[in-house]
Amino acid sequence: MDTIGITTSTASSAADAAPPTPAEYLARAVDLATENVRNEGGPFGAIIVSADGRVFEGVNRVTANLDPSAHAEVTANRNACQALGTFDLTGAVLYTSCEPCPMCLATSLWARVERVYFAADRNDAADAGFDDAVFYRYFEGTSEDRAIMPVAQEPLPPEQRVAAFTEWTHTSTRTEY
Repeated sequence: MDTIGITTSTASSAADAAPPTPAEYLARAVDLATENVRNEGGPFGAIIVSADGRVFEGVNRVTANLDPSAHAEVTANRNACQALGTFDLTGAVLYTSCEPCPMCLATSLWARVERVYFAADRNDAADAGFDDAVFYRYFEGTSEDRAIMPVAQEPLPPEQRVAAFTEWTHTSTRTEY
């Protein structure tokens, strides 16, 4: 199983019931993370609440799925997008058991998530053996910090270098994103 259930009900089922608070969603995300550890996954859980109040869950399945991108936040974003039939989660809120890593933040930015709440922070994660500091330094630091994975543009003829973009701009049926 790739994820622990997708919930597509509204956040508030009774007209007089108050919607869950951020703390309640965060508590649920922590519960998802804890249960995921019991199911051979990582200790991370996340919830996306769409603009219309639908709830989508995701858990970390990096080791279970042999997928380094299967972080809880990415999984929750994927579940929400697939269920809603869109890649645009404008107005959605992400609740996650731990401060998102740079990849998870970037995924949420690309999905147009409006706001992110987290429970544990990066230091709490590091104390448990999940130290993302090298990744934060990679993006925030100097060229010396980026030595762990050099990235360089390889010269190609200009037409070849931009061929995919040329095709994109000339394709009238493209979906902008």
